[in-house]
Amino acid sequence: MKIVCVQVDVQFGNPEKNMEHIEKKIREAVQLHQPDTIVLPELWDTAYDLTRLDKISDHNGRRAKKWLSSLAKEFGMNIIGGSVAFRKNDSVYNTMLSFDRNGDHIGTYSKAHLITLMEEEKYISPGKDNGIFNVDGMPSSAAICYDIRFPEWIRIPFVKGAKILYVPAQWPIQRQTHWRALLIARAIENQCYVVACNRVGSDPNNTFAGQSMIIDPWGDIVAEASSADEEILYAEIAPELVDEVRRKVPVLEDRREDLYR
Repeated sequence: MKIVCVQVDVQFGNPEKNMEHIEKKIREAVQLHQPDTIVLPELWDTAYDLTRLDKISDHNGRRAKKWLSSLAKEFGMNIIGGSVAFRKNDSVYNTMLSFDRNGDHIGTYSKAHLITLMEEEKYISPGKDNGIFNVDGMPSSAAICYDIRFPEWIRIPFVKGAKILYVPAQWPIQRQTHWRALLIARAIENQCYVVACNRVGSDPNNTFAGQSMIIDPWGDIVAEASSADEEILYAEIAPELVDEVRRKVPVLEDRREDLYR
């Protein structure tokens, strides 16, 4: 499976410009690598322009759904659509939308853990579903940025058979060492691939860490982007490695659920 993470800078509160820029990067990635799956960063549409979400959020995700579906169908590839500011009724969610090669909607996940350091909880509502979906028949799961600090939440889909974790993010530079360590830990403990797409650049309040990564089920980094530059990060992964690792070290089978309640 050929995977690309589109690590980009994101303009603050400008969905149209961000769509235009990311589409150019997607087309570049397709020309270079012809990937099976493309992954985008968190809140690529609005960035953390939280105080204006009432004006710029995407009602029922219509804008993002139409655009992502069209690109997925055009290129015959899966798109893990990072996340967008998704308005539903009177609430806004930080929501990942995913599409298959035919442009069909295959998954929705709304960020469950909202980061108080960025006042996300004042403007965004938390999700509740654990976001299991299939990509080319491979059981997959989603987490968004701050979610990776909650291993008990991340574990749920992997007990149910997930083999890959997609993580879009806007992770800040001052906690960059945490980003790397947490992603590697999530891969090792769940014996899964982790595909993490972070942004670069700055907004009025933060500078972001980049360092998008693709990590295998042993915890080894297959590909890693820079900390400062826009980059099309490419790697080929082998889904059968997940089964091999789980056979050799049967961690999930050796769990003691009676002790965890």
